[in-house]
Amino acid sequence: MIAKVWKKVLLVIVVLACLFNMVNKFVFHPSIEDELEASAKYVQEQKEK
Repeated sequence: MIAKVWKKVLLVIVVLACLFNMVNKFVFHPSIEDELEASAKYVQEQKEK
């Protein structure tokens, strides 16, 4: 009985953590231009090595 309760509690915690993560990504997302610029710089640095 206790195992079922813990399973439900942990499932709720995992779902809330996933929702919190998704909301944070939508609210604090970097712009696509910044992402592309960072990727281009990384690729350029790797080619120079």
